[in-house]
Amino acid sequence: MRLRDLVTSLSSKNAGNFHITYDIGFPDEATYLRVRDGHAVDARSVASAFGMAEKDVVSVIAFDPGWVIKVNVRRQRASGDPGETDVFGAQQYAPLLDLEIPDQLGAPAR
Repeated sequence: MRLRDLVTSLSSKNAGNFHITYDIGFPDEATYLRVRDGHAVDARSVASAFGMAEKDVVSVIAFDPGWVIKVNVRRQRASGDPGETDVFGAQQYAPLLDLEIPDQLGAPAR
């Protein structure tokens, strides 16, 4: 199963000139806990999805009251720099859609 099959919302936006933040929202607590506790969204998987170094994933934060996982990464180019293609960082979330999520805790992903 892929993240795209589980989320109700996925967005990206600037987090200052040098970072982008991704908000991953889930439809219910059980789905949220499955992804959170399965550690499928972590620095390693995010870095792999975006083809970046793991050190460029600044944080992965689980927000239990909102059933949301927030991911912050360093931008490859500062917002507005020459050659930068998305000043607001609003179109950067697509690689997260293909993250593999285990069917259940402890089960391997398909």
